[in-house]
Amino acid sequence: MQYICKYQSPLGGITVSADGNSLTGLWFDGQKYFAATLPAAHEEKQLPVFDQTQRWLDCYFSGKNPGFTPPLRPEGSPQGKQTMSAQAIGGAVGHNPISIIIPCHRVVGSDGSLTGYAGGIPKKVGLLTLEQANMSGLFIPKR
Repeated sequence: MQYICKYQSPLGGITVSADGNSLTGLWFDGQKYFAATLPAAHEEKQLPVFDQTQRWLDCYFSGKNPGFTPPLRPEGSPQGKQTMSAQAIGGAVGHNPISIIIPCHRVVGSDGSLTGYAGGIPKKVGLLTLEQANMSGLFIPKR
């Protein structure tokens, strides 16, 4: 059985999923691939792993290093578990089921472009800014 809980971050609502013991998903509400690995049969329930995850997110969004990682068990598609080319790895990063804690928002294009974050570029910029990342040389590409 999969379980979910909701978390409100400064960048918007987040849905978190777990198998009862480990975190299996974390998505900004409405993001691309939202809850892609979450089965239709799930239940909203408060669990110890959600308490740990909420503490981690509270620390992170207050600009502090959480100093711990909740138990993780990312679920992916079968093709996501195979050895991949660099281009396919870029696609897999975009399908990261536990965003923020598994920090795929830190991946940038080789030319410095801020692309490829399923939560959206504004959230990617917000997370990098929160982390005080050096943004010089990075840019949002024009469409």
